[in-house]
Amino acid sequence: FNLEDIPPAPRGMPQIEVAFDIDANGIVSVQAKDKGTGKEQKITIQASGGLSDEDIEKMVKEAEENAEADKQRRDLVEAKNQAESLIHSTEKAMDEHGSKVDPTTIEAIELAIAALKDVLEKDDADKIKSGIQNVTEAAMKLGEAIYKAEQEAESGESDTDDGPSGVDDDIVDADFEDLDDDQRK
Repeated sequence: FNLEDIPPAPRGMPQIEVAFDIDANGIVSVQAKDKGTGKEQKITIQASGGLSDEDIEKMVKEAEENAEADKQRRDLVEAKNQAESLIHSTEKAMDEHGSKVDPTTIEAIELAIAALKDVLEKDDADKIKSGIQNVTEAAMKLGEAIYKAEQEAESGESDTDDGPSGVDDDIVDADFEDLDDDQRK
């Protein structure tokens, strides 16, 4: 089923709550709700007929045989998702703070991102993870430069201050007593 009428939003912003319920009769109920708009969609899936014990055994055996392939596929998908998210967040940080960082750092990050994008087109989880590590290391230099520039800006501002500002000199000490629920009535 489709959860429709969700307004366009940037990556990571929509919050969709999904619930799966399976009752004793094997009936599956799926409910999806967009927290922002309150839009909700439900579906109930009922089996049209039962499976024989032989069919169930065959399916379990096939699942066990394919467990390793499924694990590898899952690792690949998770690595690709992590890589795409890292690329997106790193590019966004470069757009916002690139002016605070020296051009050689930006160039190193762009090269690492380009290499990761090339590796993403191949289905090799290990190479993708290696590319993620390279982009992460390059992006850390971006973070260091951003925070260093911020600290320098703050220290430059604090040098011009004559003293603490906005400090309240009318401090009052007070004693208080926590009353039990019985004493409050």
